[in-house]
Amino acid sequence: MYQPTLFREDRLEVQHALIRAHPLGLLVSAGPSGLMANLIPFLIDPAAGERGTLRAHLARANGQWEDLRRADSCLVVFQGAERYITPSWYATKMETGKVVPTWNYAMVQAWGRPAVIEDQDWLRRQIADLTAAQEAARADPWAVDDAPAPFIAAQLRGIVGVEIPIDRIEGKWKVSQNRPMADRAGVHAGLQAEDGDDAMAALVADRGGLPGS
Repeated sequence: MYQPTLFREDRLEVQHALIRAHPLGLLVSAGPSGLMANLIPFLIDPAAGERGTLRAHLARANGQWEDLRRADSCLVVFQGAERYITPSWYATKMETGKVVPTWNYAMVQAWGRPAVIEDQDWLRRQIADLTAAQEAARADPWAVDDAPAPFIAAQLRGIVGVEIPIDRIEGKWKVSQNRPMADRAGVHAGLQAEDGDDAMAALVADRGGLPGS
């Protein structure tokens, strides 16, 4: 990934936090038919391995798992907050006019050697853990055990698991840090005016060192 120093985020705990907040990752692999990419929800186990381990499951009908079985490496991309940034928000526009639009975003890319898992106990834990992670904030959370056991057993036969110990991980937070302070303030104000409590506005304030952040 293209990573200017100003935008690098190397703190593992911050990278893992983005994965937890945005767990739908783009799983990219190469096989006999070429490159393949699918959006898959992931869990991150921070205690498994030096950089953590990603866990997920795919439909058995999705042929990517067969490519993963033969792969030495795969890539998972997690996309966080992202927003188009208009130059109209920059103080520099009024001063020189020498401004252009851009796009702000936060993302994490993780690489590792995948292991395909067909063990039914592992798969059961995977879907239970993934469901619990997504249902936890609900007033009346749904659990896997709420469904009939024979139905769940049949569903498990239709999926395969994948575990990816992370051997390389990179984070990039491109959130206006390269702009003058007045421009950062203008971006923050513009985002808030358009969207109120905007996730990108919060990142611009935090990474841009704006007062009160």
